[in-house]
Amino acid sequence: MSTTYEQPVMPISDPQAYGAVRAAIEKAYSTANVANFLRSLERGKVRIRQFEQVLKQGLLGATMAASYDKLENGDQGQIREFYLAQLERVAPELRTKFFKLYAYY
Repeated sequence: MSTTYEQPVMPISDPQAYGAVRAAIEKAYSTANVANFLRSLERGKVRIRQFEQVLKQGLLGATMAASYDKLENGDQGQIREFYLAQLERVAPELRTKFFKLYAYY
């Protein structure tokens, strides 16, 4: 019996707010913007995995923290997972350049 795990699809309670936050994350991690986004994290002295801090400092946009706060816990969890998946997709040379953002110390 060989089956692979499939993550269940959870319904989104507020698609508009969810979509806005997700779009902001996609924009920040797009090839054209990722270096600038990483520099803004560096200037703000925020580690890349501190998602709530990134939101509070407005690094994903001035209104994204409010949009994120509107979401239910399950939707917030999906957004955090998406954010963490995106930061792992950053090109290795940028990850090396911004090593301190990625470090676990």
